[in-house]
Amino acid sequence: MRFRSTLLLLAASAIALTPAAAQRRPATPEQRIDRLERQVRQVQKQVFPKGQPADTAGFSDDPAATQDSVTNLNGRLDAVERQLADILRQSEENGNRVAQMEAEVARLRADQDRRLRALETAPADNRDASEQSGQGDQAEAAPPPSRPKVENGPAKLQPVATATDAGLDPAEAAYDEGYQLWTAGKYDAAIKSLQAFTKKYPDHRRASWAYNLAGRAQLDKGQPRAAAETLLANYRRDPKGERAQDSLFYLGQSLVKLGQPGQACKAYAELEEVYGASLRAPLKTALPGAKAEARCS
Repeated sequence: MRFRSTLLLLAASAIALTPAAAQRRPATPEQRIDRLERQVRQVQKQVFPKGQPADTAGFSDDPAATQDSVTNLNGRLDAVERQLADILRQSEENGNRVAQMEAEVARLRADQDRRLRALETAPADNRDASEQSGQGDQAEAAPPPSRPKVENGPAKLQPVATATDAGLDPAEAAYDEGYQLWTAGKYDAAIKSLQAFTKKYPDHRRASWAYNLAGRAQLDKGQPRAAAETLLANYRRDPKGERAQDSLFYLGQSLVKLGQPGQACKAYAELEEVYGASLRAPLKTALPGAKAEARCS
């Protein structure tokens, strides 16, 4: 009887202790995380009474990422992108322009090289005696004032005046020397004298005459290639020079001798187009025959 009472007492004690023991069981991880999150939120409310740290971003009053600031930033980014696109477009356009200019320069250089090679490789023809005393002499202007005149009898080389003569320009005397050598048929000496004149007096009015006469001397000597280069250089150097139109005319003559009548016709056409009514009378008289010789249309 005493044993049964003891068992009942122990059972009643176990029943009474069960809720307390259940309360002392360790919490699950989920419960612990929930408890920590509640504690963090309580701390945040005390430390950041106006919102989360990400909202305030270190400012005590106004949040950094407002809707207006985001809109403004997007607008500025759009403007920068448009400007960058314009810069890229302009860069591409400039690159295309530069490429076109380089191509045009290369084309001009190739064309010039082709023409020079054609002049250098064309056969050289000798100028006969009749051409030396024909149209060439008619197209040349009267001798410079310093050259002594021959009244009667056959033409011959006159003594060269010196710069010490009264009232004589030394440049005129230098040109006169080359002119007299040319009229005497001493073409090598004439070319050398006239080239020396152009180096010493490049800005003198007779420079155009000297370049032109040097080209004519080369043509008379039977060197149409060298003559074409000299005559073309004189025309391009000073198109308004006193003998620029003569150089253009004799350039056509040189091209005919080089077997290029088509290019000669272009020279004659440019002569008429550039100088027109101001074309000197001897050239105007000689031009129809020259065009007929080249078979210009």
